[in-house]
Amino acid sequence: MKKSITALLSAAVLLLSLTGTAEAASSRDNSTLVVGATPVPHAELLNLVKDDLAAQGITLTVREFTDYVAPNTALIAGDLDANYFQHIPYLGSNKEWEEKLVSAFGVHVEPLGLYSNSLKNAADIRNGASIAIPNDPTNEGRALLLLQSAGIIGLKADAGLTATPQDIVSNPKNLRFRELEAAQLPRSLEDVDAAVINGNYALEAGLNPVRDSLVLEGADSPYVNIVVVQKGKENDPRIAALAQALRSQKVKDHINKTWNGSVVATF
Repeated sequence: MKKSITALLSAAVLLLSLTGTAEAASSRDNSTLVVGATPVPHAELLNLVKDDLAAQGITLTVREFTDYVAPNTALIAGDLDANYFQHIPYLGSNKEWEEKLVSAFGVHVEPLGLYSNSLKNAADIRNGASIAIPNDPTNEGRALLLLQSAGIIGLKADAGLTATPQDIVSNPKNLRFRELEAAQLPRSLEDVDAAVINGNYALEAGLNPVRDSLVLEGADSPYVNIVVVQKGKENDPRIAALAQALRSQKVKDHINKTWNGSVVATF
C-alpha cells in the first residue's frame, strides 16, 4: 500500500512537471517569432520593428539567408515561423512550396533593374553584348520581360512569367545571355556588359536602382515581396502583430527615406 501511494505521488509530481514544461514551452512559442530573411531590405525592416513587437510581448528573432531556396526549406521544416524575401510568382515556382506554404501579407516591391559598369544607357548596348540574368525560373522570366519592355528583345506571345532565353524571338543586337544565381549577379558586372539584378542584391552591392540602373521596373510591378508562413498559420496572432508592425507608417517612412524609390511600399 505504501509503495502504491509512493508511486501515485511520484506520478502526480511527474504529471505536474510535464504540464509545467508544456505550459512553459507553449508560452515560449507564443512569445517568440523566428523569421528568415535576406539582408536588405527585408532583415533591415524586420529589425526596425523588433521593439514594436517587444511592446506586445513578442520577441522577434531574425535569421538572415543569402539565397532564395534555404528560407523556404527551413520554413517547411519548422525551423522558422515565417520568411520574408520572395514574391508570389517565385513561391508558386515549386510544387512543394505551393502546397505547404502561403502568403500571409505583402509589404513592398523591389524594382528589378538592368545595370552595367561600362554603359551609361540601354541604347549603348553593343551588338553581341553579354547580359547576365537570374537563373531561377520566375526571376529569369521577369528579367526577360524587363528587357522586352525596354525594346531590347522580343519574346513569344505566350512566354509569360516563366520565359527563358529559348522564348526570345527577336534579338536585333544578337545578345548573349549568361544565366547565373541571383546572388552572383552584382559580381558578374566585371565580366559581362550588363546584368539584370534583383533589387535586394543591387542594394547590398551598393547600387542605387533609381540612379544606377539602365532600365528599371515600374512601381506597378506584380512582384510584391511577401511574408510567407506554413499553410494553416495565416491567422497566428504573432503573424497578425508582424503584419501590423511591417505595414505601419513608421516602416513606410523608413522605406521612402532610406531607398528613395529603390524599394516601394505597397500599403
